[in-house]
Amino acid sequence: MTRLIIGAMVRAIGAYPSGWRYPGAHRDPRGDAAVLRRAAEVAEAARLDYLFFGDWLATGHDLEYHDPYLVARVDPIAAITYLAGVTSRIGLIATANTSYSDPYTLARATASADLLSGGRAGLNLVTGAEPRAAANHGVDFHTANEARYDRAVEFEIVLRRLWDSFDDDAIVADAASGVYLDPQKLHATDFHGEHLSVTGPLNVPRPVQGHLPIVHAGISPRSRLFAAQSADLALVAVGDREQAIAIREELRSLAFESGRDDRTLKVIAPVLPIVGETREHAQSIADELSELVQIAEDWPDGPPTAFPSNRSLAQLSLLVGVDLAGLSPDRSVTPALVAEFSAAGQELVEIVAERTGRSPSGERPPTLRHLVVAASVNASMIVGTADDIAAEFEAWGDAGAVDGFNVLSAVQPQQFEAFAFQVVPELQRRGLLPTEYEGETLREHLGLARPDSVHETGEPVAAVGQRHGLRARLASARRHP
Repeated sequence: MTRLIIGAMVRAIGAYPSGWRYPGAHRDPRGDAAVLRRAAEVAEAARLDYLFFGDWLATGHDLEYHDPYLVARVDPIAAITYLAGVTSRIGLIATANTSYSDPYTLARATASADLLSGGRAGLNLVTGAEPRAAANHGVDFHTANEARYDRAVEFEIVLRRLWDSFDDDAIVADAASGVYLDPQKLHATDFHGEHLSVTGPLNVPRPVQGHLPIVHAGISPRSRLFAAQSADLALVAVGDREQAIAIREELRSLAFESGRDDRTLKVIAPVLPIVGETREHAQSIADELSELVQIAEDWPDGPPTAFPSNRSLAQLSLLVGVDLAGLSPDRSVTPALVAEFSAAGQELVEIVAERTGRSPSGERPPTLRHLVVAASVNASMIVGTADDIAAEFEAWGDAGAVDGFNVLSAVQPQQFEAFAFQVVPELQRRGLLPTEYEGETLREHLGLARPDSVHETGEPVAAVGQRHGLRARLASARRHP
């Protein structure tokens, strides 16, 4: 039996494209404060390990069709700072983009958040470059994209050196002698690399955790290498258990080869459970969410120009090997039609049946819309009862596929609370999640030790990024971005 790390990836209006349309769903980001506060209280009462806040540094009307939660959302560091004041034990992870952030400003904000929360802050470092985000930050997109991993390596080195500016006992505060600071225990950053130059030191005491736990996400060779070398959590989206096992083994192997204890790298998979009182109830929720997803054929004169091109009968035709042009998206999928489908199309029909309970030979056959949605909405879904979902989590953990899950909720607050109130007790009954917090800090929740200061090792600045061949490996990985 494996103790799993369970966190919640918070998307205030829901993580499913049509989640905000579901009856009773939160849908107005101007009311996010109350929803986030309630989610934090529920998650902490359930003893989840952390709340995770992603980010996107631009907006546009196209986002409403494929990722509506990105249209308008609060800053993640502001979110965790706010929630630090209304919680006491749960971890709080914010996201920052190394392509556009200033390392000194970010080090100061995150060290402050860790101090103010009592050691519960974490940081997800993303490296992606996106044209609109680049324009918003006055950065050339192509230059940022080409340099993003090299800059990210330097960025993380600088963060750790800034966090370690003060030794833990640098502040003497001896009123009798009048000595406030031991100057020997305040360290300059003095980093001057190809992409970043930071003098330091940081004007914030060393974080409670020493270094905030760092998360890296991605499945490309370069992102996996980056995570294996230095991340505490590697967030990896996977299609099935076998793929997850292979990726986790690869990441652990890379971590071991780099000279670190591979057990300190925790591999986390995002998952979107649909929770019901019965399996049929859960399937009915998934069914309604599918029916609420718009596809291209819902516009007789053609969809908006920013509409996702893959959410159409034209794209479905290519997948199933049958020309479906001109048909109604709400046409039933019959056994005769399925018989004409390719193997991929028939597999898609099976996925829809598993998620929604709709079968071509049943009383309620699926429609073409269901197939379009299943093929185009990228979500690792588990649909069922609390026992179904907990059993699947346990099977993945016992197989060595993951160390834990980032749980997304299709609908806020209903599905978030269904997971917390129904699935979590079952996970705890199985011994997969403790019934009480076992530590005070996020590092303790994750089973990670507090790191020594980089200044105590006496290691040259240049060697930090080259340790265990990191730069050489990154250079090799550039051939397979």
